[in-house]
Amino acid sequence: MRNAAIAATAGGIDMYQKIVLAFDGSHEARSALREGALLALRCEARVWLLCVLGDNAAIAMAEGVQPGAAEQIAAASQQLVDEGVGKLRSIGLTATGHIVRGDPSTAISNFVREVGADLVVLGHRRRSFLERWWSGKSGGYIVDNVDCSLLVAQQPVSDEEFAAEMALHAVHAPG
Repeated sequence: MRNAAIAATAGGIDMYQKIVLAFDGSHEARSALREGALLALRCEARVWLLCVLGDNAAIAMAEGVQPGAAEQIAAASQQLVDEGVGKLRSIGLTATGHIVRGDPSTAISNFVREVGADLVVLGHRRRSFLERWWSGKSGGYIVDNVDCSLLVAQQPVSDEEFAAEMALHAVHAPG
């Protein structure tokens, strides 16, 4: 991550100006947000925090057991987005948050086209056969549906590393 971020801004070339940080609330996605935020800082990019709520069997089942469950999931997701946007703004990024519903691959690719993003950052978690089966169709690969670069963030960024990067950015910030 560090080498890619350094290369992205080497020589004053701003490779990424519009970055979508896509997440689903999972631990892997939250870790990816840190990696994406650091890259966005180095590129001085505008950021969209995108939460994708899948329309899958698990949500339908939850709604069947407890009416209003889908709305509770949406409210919790909105809270996560609001917190995330607040954190992104607190480190100096221009950020907005959005929640969309649907197949993640389709929803992300549609949103990326809508905002004209040049990079999507997302996390990845390995899934078992049953998790893939319950999560719906698996043929919708995001890499086949976006017209921009895609970063699958898999480098965990600890609190200490993140704080050190923030301090480094503050030292080098114009002003």
